[in-house]
Amino acid sequence: MDNTEMKRNSPPLDSSTALLGLGNKEITKNSSLVCVPIMADSADLMIADACKAKTSGADLVEIRLDSLKIFNPQTDLQILTKECPLPTLFTYRPKWECGQYDGDENERLEVLRLAMELGADYVDVELQVAREFIDSIRGKKPQKFKVIVSSHNYQETPSLDDLGKLVARIQESGADIVKIATTALDITDVSRIFHIIVHSQVPVIGLVMGERGLISRILCAKFGGYLTFATLEAGIISAPGQPTIQDLLTLYNFRQIGPDSKVFGLIGKPVAHSKSPRLYNEAFKSIGFNGVYVHFLVDDIVNFLETYSSADFAGFSCTIPHKEAAAQFCDEVHPVAKSIGAVNCIIRRHDGKFCGYNTDYVGAISAIEGKLQDHDTGSPQSTSPLSGRLFIVIGAGGAGKAVAYGAKVKGAKVVIANRTYERAKELAETIGADAITLADLDNFHPEENMILANTTSIGMQPKVEETPISKHALRYYSLVFDAVYTPVMTRLLKDAEESGVKIVTGLEMFVGQAYEQYERFTGMPAPKELFRKIMKLDSKI
Repeated sequence: MDNTEMKRNSPPLDSSTALLGLGNKEITKNSSLVCVPIMADSADLMIADACKAKTSGADLVEIRLDSLKIFNPQTDLQILTKECPLPTLFTYRPKWECGQYDGDENERLEVLRLAMELGADYVDVELQVAREFIDSIRGKKPQKFKVIVSSHNYQETPSLDDLGKLVARIQESGADIVKIATTALDITDVSRIFHIIVHSQVPVIGLVMGERGLISRILCAKFGGYLTFATLEAGIISAPGQPTIQDLLTLYNFRQIGPDSKVFGLIGKPVAHSKSPRLYNEAFKSIGFNGVYVHFLVDDIVNFLETYSSADFAGFSCTIPHKEAAAQFCDEVHPVAKSIGAVNCIIRRHDGKFCGYNTDYVGAISAIEGKLQDHDTGSPQSTSPLSGRLFIVIGAGGAGKAVAYGAKVKGAKVVIANRTYERAKELAETIGADAITLADLDNFHPEENMILANTTSIGMQPKVEETPISKHALRYYSLVFDAVYTPVMTRLLKDAEESGVKIVTGLEMFVGQAYEQYERFTGMPAPKELFRKIMKLDSKI
């Protein structure tokens, strides 16, 4: 699908859309429920997991009857309805809707009717059989009981027009609650689901599956979704992209998200490894700031920013591979970021314009200077310890440009090493530096006591055994910095430390660059001690 088609299918989620009333729902606070899917071999094990879900903070559980290995409907449903400590949603998903049940359809629907009679709070039935099921319980339905009618699309997220027609079909079936689950091919697909939720006249569960759809499971609390799903444990999911309940409630502060919450997040590819949500969300919570910070797995940054055009999407961090594209897109770029040619912080002004900044160079250079000053006690205080030093930067991307710029400003002699010599030379000519290929790095040592800064993703999880330079070549360096912080101790840093070289971790840069971003996001001073405390705890994981 090209950008034109994608934009047609993903209308900008502007502030008028986000702030319109929510039909008859009139959401004034976060009323979205948290539901934990329970998939176990027996009814007793399901009750045990339901107890864990309650302790973890869930509002209800989804009992996936199709996961039971041995199932006696009368006995097991009695146990599940009477002993479950939370309200129950019963689902008996057939294989034709990607479940595990492969038996007679009449028997399946009879089980769901029995669950209703025994005290279930909700049942989930598929759109294809919804009218038949709802007709069969007419006049027998308890007052508190609700029928969720669901539609799952494991291939894509349809156009807004098709989604609207789908909602109408589900409503016409007699559903109490509409459930639509689609698949994200691009993160902009989620905007169409948000649009549907906001404008629906009935309760809607609208979720988008896959990593690109993760924000649908978190921000449904902002747009008025009826409920979201979260798992007890990582990896045990009933649909792709479900977060754990611990992450939903503590990492993303789900209970604090409401219609007026500002949305911030990290734009990148990949992004799942980033510790940014932990850092910012804990800081937001500590001061009562009404905002949430999420991961945005973005393929096309321009399409993303044009789609999520609401003032509620107030600011973004920007990482690989979008920093240079962000500098081209922003309406205004801070002079330093313009000189670097890369943006890692984007703020949406009240007039809707995007302003780009670069805080990478401050975070990296300050951390490196601090480590050198700890050891180079003879350096004059008025002079940067980088002045006159040979500073090798690995990488010519956005982070490489920032670190190279910062080192040059501090008086260092900069050399750019990159896999592609042409890119290294282009950056070197821009800032007045020299260029070599990454292949030449092992044999490049014109001086002793050089400084090395890796700004690439080499050594990042999961490829933790990779390193940009051989261990024996590190003896020519006095300090090695690695922008990678997952893991904190990369192979490069381990090799450097074992060689007696001072090291600076990417975590130190990460915290340093986050100070300014936080202040631009919130308009308040960064809680530096809290930032350091959060990251110190994380580094032990």
